[in-house]
Amino acid sequence: MEHTLHSQTASTDSRRFVIASIVCLIVSYSGWQLLQSGAPALATAHVAIEQALHGHNHAAAHESESHTIIPPALYSVIPFALLLGCIAVLPLIHSTAHWWEHNRNRFLVSASLGGATLLYYGLAYGHGIVDHSTHELSATGWPAAMAVLKNAILVEYIPFIVLLFSLYVISGGVAVEGSFVGHSRFNASVIGIGAVLASFIGTTGAAMLLIRPLLRANARRTHVAHTVVFFIFVVCNTGGCLLPIGDPPLFLGYLRGVEFLWTLNLWPMWLFTNITLVALYFVYDSIVSRKEEADAFTMTAAERQPFAIRGSMNFAWLVGVIFCVALLDPSKPFPGTHWHAPLYLREVLMLGLTALSLWCTSNKIRTQNSFSYGAIIEVAALFTGIFICMQAPVQILNVHGPALGFDQPWKFFWGTGSLSSFLDNAPTYVVFFETAKTIPAEGLKMAGVLTSYLMAISLGAVFMGAMTYIGNGPNFMVKAIAETNNVRMPSFFGYMLYSGIFLLPIFALTTVIFLL
Repeated sequence: MEHTLHSQTASTDSRRFVIASIVCLIVSYSGWQLLQSGAPALATAHVAIEQALHGHNHAAAHESESHTIIPPALYSVIPFALLLGCIAVLPLIHSTAHWWEHNRNRFLVSASLGGATLLYYGLAYGHGIVDHSTHELSATGWPAAMAVLKNAILVEYIPFIVLLFSLYVISGGVAVEGSFVGHSRFNASVIGIGAVLASFIGTTGAAMLLIRPLLRANARRTHVAHTVVFFIFVVCNTGGCLLPIGDPPLFLGYLRGVEFLWTLNLWPMWLFTNITLVALYFVYDSIVSRKEEADAFTMTAAERQPFAIRGSMNFAWLVGVIFCVALLDPSKPFPGTHWHAPLYLREVLMLGLTALSLWCTSNKIRTQNSFSYGAIIEVAALFTGIFICMQAPVQILNVHGPALGFDQPWKFFWGTGSLSSFLDNAPTYVVFFETAKTIPAEGLKMAGVLTSYLMAISLGAVFMGAMTYIGNGPNFMVKAIAETNNVRMPSFFGYMLYSGIFLLPIFALTTVIFLL
């Protein structure tokens, strides 16, 4: 009882701290906007930065026209490779496993290797970098390193982590109650429902909404890790390809001119892949469940409770986040007007909706969900370094991509997918999207890309983000939540064994049926 009260008090203190931090940020942002509105020179500069930061979506296509891009040396990818190695290996080594569990240490490793990448650009690169906040080529040396840092953090990381944070916290305020038992049929149904929801409230929102009731239903079972792995496959990845709000790569395509509803054309691949995965899971879990004790699927009368959804007001905040993402892109006018949203207004409003969720939702609901900030902090810590370190390999691909021989849809599917497995799938999508624009081709196009190429790039980025824990942000969060609930998840390589056995054959069939 004392421990429970202590946990609730700590959770309340965390909620108040987060709300206070968000309010301070919103007040600071409002002051910044007022300052700029009263200072013409600053306002002019603000407009330029605003157009650059969110207009950088079109910048990559024009950078090669206005600047000579010199790719970094191949050894510049070493920090990125080391970071992937740390994520994969350190949890497996007995002497480092406990040390690696602390997010502070994850951040130290991530930031150190990110710093090594910046040192390369500052000391060894010897060329300028196109600064996406100005569209200008920076000077060599430390100005180039600063341009890399700004591109990674201001342009890519902040929108990425704010969106994930908002969906994570708001979804954590919804509690699905009921007498759930982890039979194969129930688990497969949850995963199937998640496949549908992922395209409409985002893979992060769907994952955070459903993972906790799924874990509660399987709390008595001994073998649960494979259920979470399939949940990651479907709900965190393959389910999110029908709308741009489903997965970050598709949202970047929308910002580049892909029509909002164009991704609905991917429904045959979405249907085939997700039905196949859910069916495979049902068969596999039906076999595994035979190893369970009988009481793993029983429930006492005292444990039974009616179905209910608590914290349903949070669905309104989720819808608000979706509208922020869809409508408040500063590089485009608000629909039906000539008004452009100010820089970072989208992110500030999403944080405001997050604060409303924390304020309006009973803390008992989050306690019931075993909600904590550990999972999102883990993602934030690791992806800080990932976004910085991957600037070098992405820049190399930007230069050499057209020479890689991608001239067929299946090549774009496997090329985009292979890199999306280890790079974050959003920037990988951008690289191949821009590469496809440079390839002369006759036929129906969307946003300057042959539709067959665009289909393959979209599917590769979304589907193969499921191949590793780092392919897509929600993968890591679900893994962390499962481990918090005493589910022993596979290692980095153990997870890849699952994805190699179950996903690769499905992707091969997808290639044969839809992309040849």
